[in-house]
Amino acid sequence: MKIQLASIAAAFAAFASPVAGLAAESYPLRSFMTQEVLGEPPAADEAIRPVEYRLSSCDGCCDEPCCGDLCCGDACGCGAEPCVLPATLLGCFCESDHCFDDWISPMTNPVFFEDPRTLTELRGIFLQHKVPSTAGGGDVQLYALQIRAALTERLSLIATKDGYAVSDNPLIADGWADVALGLKYNLIRDTYTQTLLSGGVVYELPVGSHRTQQGNGDGEFHLFLTGGTQVCCDCRVISALGLRLPADQDAESTSMYWSNHVDYHLGRGFYALAEFNWYHWLVDGGGGVPGVSGGDLFNFGSTGIAGNDIVTGAFGMKYKPSRYYELGLAWENPLTRRRDVMENRLTADLILRY
Repeated sequence: MKIQLASIAAAFAAFASPVAGLAAESYPLRSFMTQEVLGEPPAADEAIRPVEYRLSSCDGCCDEPCCGDLCCGDACGCGAEPCVLPATLLGCFCESDHCFDDWISPMTNPVFFEDPRTLTELRGIFLQHKVPSTAGGGDVQLYALQIRAALTERLSLIATKDGYAVSDNPLIADGWADVALGLKYNLIRDTYTQTLLSGGVVYELPVGSHRTQQGNGDGEFHLFLTGGTQVCCDCRVISALGLRLPADQDAESTSMYWSNHVDYHLGRGFYALAEFNWYHWLVDGGGGVPGVSGGDLFNFGSTGIAGNDIVTGAFGMKYKPSRYYELGLAWENPLTRRRDVMENRLTADLILRY
């Protein structure tokens, strides 16, 4: 009996050894299973942590454990049940891309600094904006709602500007903001390295209140590229470059911007963030207030602003208890001597995401 058992054990070992080697080579189990699944205590090996984050991002849209494109590329967002454009126009919107759920959205330059992800969400924004005395002083409060809707796995409809402004500044009275609508397309999507690049075009309809310095000219086009990547397990960076082109160059000025975001996950859904925005004016308008452009929220179409630069810096916090909710607060100040219409600004946002 002992001889038979020893023979069976030896045969099993001989059979299992190459199979185990093949499995380890083809499907590295630990590379896409967390310690919690394996029933082990958290390891000190930090190399597993990015995979854990991606697994949490895919959790719920994948039937099996996944890592990178093994599952997420086909089973998250629109991949599970493709949503074609005719159906979309009848009210079928795709889910957000949940393979990047550990990211948070930028906060400052809110009309133009676009998140590179394909998202379906409502984003409520409140701005408490203080105007410097050189531009009349006072405060402007803006209440706005942004809408993003994924039409396909890479294409999304974005409504980035609207809302109502309350102001005691002599240049800006209470009234409605213009409405901006456009499309964003994801050009590069690498779930393994957590890297994204998207581009888009937005048209701002001049339908706002003239007394609020809105509704100028024939509207404005916004062309942009936005991208980001995960630097380490808990840190991500996002950068966007955009051009603002007025349809009527006499009524509004031409400008460009470069916005940057970095965040660090502190744990338990809390993120610390820092952002920097550079605004540069390329071509003057034909009127407005000489030397005052209007910043990111307004376009006065002023003379004497070509070549001007403004750089702002911001720091803040975000709380993201799940993939479906995001709450943020950021404080922003100009870092250059030139301030234009911004003395400082407090931005708060609440995101409800599908």
